[in-house]
Amino acid sequence: MDIFAPRHLLIILAIVLLVFGTKKLRTIGSDLGSAVKGFKDSMKGGEAEAQAEAASNNSMNQLGSQSADASKEHKTTEQHKV
Repeated sequence: MDIFAPRHLLIILAIVLLVFGTKKLRTIGSDLGSAVKGFKDSMKGGEAEAQAEAASNNSMNQLGSQSADASKEHKTTEQHKV
């Protein structure tokens, strides 16, 4: 005997319909659907946020290296003046 035989699944479905009713099952379905959609949207938002943060870090690193190069040039010009 298989526990998930089609006859058993139909009996379980009938019991669930009797306990919850069709109206409650519709609202549960729509609530579950909106929860899954919200989860997917937040996952996409998290990926976009991570990419924006990585781009920000790259631009900060570039600015830091440019300012370091500028300070080296400034020091060498001061040494040549002396």
